Amino acid sequence: MPLLNDGNYKTRKGERYGFITFGMHLAPFKLAGRNVCPSASAGCAAACLNTAGRGIMKNVQEARIKKTKWFHSDRSGFLSELRKEIASSLRKAKRKEMNPCFRLNLTSDLPWESLDVISAFPEYQFYDYTKIKRRMFRYLAGDLPQNYHLTFSRSEETPDDLVHEICERGGNVAAVFNQDLPKKWQGIMVIDGDDSDLRFRDPRGVIVGLRAKGRGKKDTTGFVIYND
Repeated sequence: MPLLNDGNYKTRKGERYGFITFGMHLAPFKLAGRNVCPSASAGCAAACLNTAGRGIMKNVQEARIKKTKWFHSDRSGFLSELRKEIASSLRKAKRKEMNPCFRLNLTSDLPWESLDVISAFPEYQFYDYTKIKRRMFRYLAGDLPQNYHLTFSRSEETPDDLVHEICERGGNVAAVFNQDLPKKWQGIMVIDGDDSDLRFRDPRGVIVGLRAKGRGKKDTTGFVIYND
């Protein structure tokens, strides 16, 4: 049961920029019995892309649950396998003559910076979204590995002043919109986050605009921002 895959439709968009993303899907929220998305809101849960694409298949969901249970039941064994697969992915990227990067929280929000994974590969880029305010502020303070980029993920529970504070400090905030992206939101420049998944290439202090997809198109919680 492999832990990593070399992308989905969104992450593969980075290949035209010379990057290949290797990502990991776990079972989000409490689907595997323990919460791997501790700051997820109701809107986030309802709009989750866990069942997008191949995620709709029963065997894919079962595999994600199995991986998540392994993470909790045998942390050492799981991390050992993950490091091996990262090393193997580096060789695959080299064969393809592409720059490797890694997104370990495709459908989770775990503190990989504390699990001796990212620091074991300091020459390679890792990136994730997070809804955990504490993690984001540690990132902004420079307390995370230098090769780990975080983008804060807004939800209907995120205060506007927090969005401004993060952007003023040079961080970025991802926000989901219902249709065409505005040029600015809350007075802050909006960039097209659907162009690629390579968040570490984004300018600093911006809103990363994402268009609602799947169940998110029917959101009524405030997670999706409706333009006038």
